[in-house]
Amino acid sequence: MKQIDIYQADAFTNRLFGGNPAAVCPLKEWLPDDVLQNIAIENNLSETAFFIPEGDGFELRWFTTVGEIDLCGHATLATAHVIFNHLPYSKDEILFSTRFVGPVSVRRHKDWLTLNFPSWIATPTDAPPDGIAGMGGLRPKECYVKRDYMFVYEHEDDVANAQPDFGLLIKLDQRLCITAPGKDCDFVSRFFCPEDKAAQEDPVTGSAHSMLIPYWAKRLGKTKMSARQLSARGGELRCEFLGERVLISGQAKTYLQGKIFLPD
Repeated sequence: MKQIDIYQADAFTNRLFGGNPAAVCPLKEWLPDDVLQNIAIENNLSETAFFIPEGDGFELRWFTTVGEIDLCGHATLATAHVIFNHLPYSKDEILFSTRFVGPVSVRRHKDWLTLNFPSWIATPTDAPPDGIAGMGGLRPKECYVKRDYMFVYEHEDDVANAQPDFGLLIKLDQRLCITAPGKDCDFVSRFFCPEDKAAQEDPVTGSAHSMLIPYWAKRLGKTKMSARQLSARGGELRCEFLGERVLISGQAKTYLQGKIFLPD
């Protein structure tokens, strides 16, 4: 019987049961992809992160219940939290290699962890009819697309009160982020993944801020911003635009630590 460690942490929050939960599994070497996928399915969380030692850092991968994805913010934050707090690691910065977006890093300062992620400049586009219908007919002021669609609304209440129809949103060819100016922060957002039955609304989506930060930096004329994701669990983020990179900062709390038992 093979045993591997598993942790679960709530990311982008300073309290348990807030933010976005992610599972984290440290590995000595890669398991077969089908095993990684089955672990993610068994965890039934929006993402499970796996990492192995590599040089002075680690190689990091992320799996949803549907498949491997190119980038995940909250599971990266959770992974860094685990490394800093539960593994024998003494540095203040962690270097990760990834298979799809190149190197990313995480630096700690007291209770805050800062992700250094790629900056994604979204392209203006027409709002897809299925997206408008899936948002109850509420037409966005602007629409953009990069990895995901981004609907921009005029008011925070438009985002907070949105009631998505996932039966319609699943017809989109990409996932959907909605955003608006914040009342007591610079901007707010929500993020919908209709194909992922474990988390059709992602509680806090770090990777979406690779797209959100450049947009709001240009619109607001500032490089440092505060953001909030308005899911039921909610999340707080500090954001900075660096041009080709963005900094996304948050906190995390450990929820559980355990063992997974795999057959030899």
